[in-house]
Amino acid sequence: MTQAHVPAPAARSAAPLGTPGTLSGPRRLLRAVAIASCVPYLSLKVAWIAGSHIGIPEGSSLLEHRGLLAAANSLTVLMDGSVIVLALLLTRPWGRRVPAWLLGLPMWAATGLLLPIMAGFPTQLAVRALGGSVNNPEDTGHKPFLDEWVFGVVYGGFILQGLSLGLLFVLYARDRWGHVWRGRVWDLPRAVAGGRAMRTGAVAAAVLALFPAGLKLLWAAGSTVGLNETRVAERTSDFYVLSALEVGYLAAAVAGALALAFRRPPALPVKVALGLAWAGSGAVGCWGAWMFATSFAGSADVADRPTTVMLLAYAVQMIIGTLVAGTGVRFLKERAAEAPRRPA
Repeated sequence: MTQAHVPAPAARSAAPLGTPGTLSGPRRLLRAVAIASCVPYLSLKVAWIAGSHIGIPEGSSLLEHRGLLAAANSLTVLMDGSVIVLALLLTRPWGRRVPAWLLGLPMWAATGLLLPIMAGFPTQLAVRALGGSVNNPEDTGHKPFLDEWVFGVVYGGFILQGLSLGLLFVLYARDRWGHVWRGRVWDLPRAVAGGRAMRTGAVAAAVLALFPAGLKLLWAAGSTVGLNETRVAERTSDFYVLSALEVGYLAAAVAGALALAFRRPPALPVKVALGLAWAGSGAVGCWGAWMFATSFAGSADVADRPTTVMLLAYAVQMIIGTLVAGTGVRFLKERAAEAPRRPA
């Protein structure tokens, strides 16, 4: 079978990223944007931890549990602060010495948490502009938990973080590991040490995905099966948009995993298959984990609590994300081990 020509590792490391004098202007700009875009969110969170109510209207459910609010805000400050650390890691000399797993895990989590916001928020705004439905407090009987301007400031910052950090990671990964995703799926060897595990994981993820994907499709089509009372009452175009996009993340994760595990379709570029598996598994697994974890910090009102079906869907999403990510990791290990043996 024809193998893609890949330069020897020594040639790729001749001018490592981050060496003084080699960091390009675009990378410096992307780093500055990533760091600056954290400021609005971090400022709001620190203000809330200090006791400020800026952006929180009177009667908001966020004010019912001040201790829990402070703990949650402290956690999210650490999460968003990690974006600054990652931006520096991706552009400084010491970043090249960080083990792959220590960089890959937080970047995968960042992808999974930011991608649904990057795709969902602009889509929601576009649908609203075209006449989509929006809930008003008088329609639902519930006070808004945040002022509307907060979402624009916070999600706008998240979108900038995702774009700048994502581009920095792509550039970094191309320099350090670009050899592992060159070529097309037909260039990959059929028999690899972890091939059976990859195929098993990919098939298991595809089968499990039928449940949350079917559920999300039903919700996007207007069904209320499995939803709690509050979610049923407050459904708007925003809810339908997010439900439809979640089906897309599941499809991307499964498609990427199956392509890597079964080497189909043959003409598909390896980087496309890896990109689908990476982004899809992150969005499915990490967002499912976030929704599952925050479900246990909800209101005392039974109508606000997630149903068993909702919790099961979140749990299954976590499993799918883990299976697809595991398939990708096995593929990268095999590819990295094979590449040095190829002729320079």
